[in-house]
Amino acid sequence: MRVRRHPPLPLRLPALAALFAIACACSQSPPRGAVPAAAGAEPPHPDALAYALDPVHTRIAIAVDHAGFSKAIGTVSGTTGTLHLVPGSWEGARVEAAIPLSRLDFGDGDWNRAVAGGGLLDSGRHPVANFRSLRVEALDAGRARIHGELELRGTTRAVVLDAVRNAEKRHPLPPFRHTVGFSATATLSRAEFGSTAWASMIGDAVEVRIEVEATR
Repeated sequence: MRVRRHPPLPLRLPALAALFAIACACSQSPPRGAVPAAAGAEPPHPDALAYALDPVHTRIAIAVDHAGFSKAIGTVSGTTGTLHLVPGSWEGARVEAAIPLSRLDFGDGDWNRAVAGGGLLDSGRHPVANFRSLRVEALDAGRARIHGELELRGTTRAVVLDAVRNAEKRHPLPPFRHTVGFSATATLSRAEFGSTAWASMIGDAVEVRIEVEATR
């Protein structure tokens, strides 16, 4: 029996767009979650050390409901950037990251091409999304909320990540670099970012998971 392959659903702004969502700059009050024009990152801490994000062991995963049958999952590898961190502390922590949208993978070539199209992420003209933290709200020694802004397609919106510091030590394998590792999560509403198409097929709540390693 031949199994008929259905064409991919023409997603208008899928799960990743909720993570890399935008807010228009206008004269009226900004929408909930928008970054104020005067917002700026906290100054660097004099004791902070600079770490480079490891693009091999740094990965972003997103999940969104697909017509109630399952959650569609996409991942992005290859993120690069810099982390400034005081050993054993959240004080003055800062991170900047460049996320290569061309490496977004939903596990199917047709879906990947549809998501990259001009009506979706438009990654041909805007191949990289950029995140930078503005402040870090420490909850305890191992947990914090990272308040930052994410830029996509030339526009920016606020993002808050719940982060856990997993480890901070010398790596056990050569070249034995000092390494830090973090996990972060968020749950976002795609409707808040202007993605309301295919509401009967695509869920509104988008789960985001980020795994980060950085070395110096």
